[in-house]
Amino acid sequence: MQYSLNIILNTLLMLVSSAVIGWFINNLAATLLFFVSFSFLRVCSGGFHLRTATACNIVTTLLCVLIPFFLHFSGSTLLLINATSLIIMIFFAPNPDKNAQIPLHWYPGLKAASIAIVSLNFFIGSSVLGLAFLVQSLTVIPWRRRY
Repeated sequence: MQYSLNIILNTLLMLVSSAVIGWFINNLAATLLFFVSFSFLRVCSGGFHLRTATACNIVTTLLCVLIPFFLHFSGSTLLLINATSLIIMIFFAPNPDKNAQIPLHWYPGLKAASIAIVSLNFFIGSSVLGLAFLVQSLTVIPWRRRY
């Protein structure tokens, strides 16, 4: 129960921190869109975890605020970002946390959901969504071997 409560409180802290900073820099909508889309894809695809909750809170908040504030892409660059995210999801999703006790028979559904979520941005064409999905997809790649 404590583990679940910590997850909820950390998520709330990241959301509030991102929203407050996004509001101060007049980029609240993009910040919240990045946060929600990044988080939604992360639920389905899993991904790398930082060593501490504090590091996770700081890095996630900075990503959610700074990336949509400074980076904007369209056209072929956005298409390349979307395609890269999609390929990563096809090959590596899901990659759940070792603490997540997800039954193996759910993996195909989680992969399909991850692919579908990323694929939606080919139709939506949002730079914020594309960047959120790219950042999240990079966390799914197993950069080192599991033993």
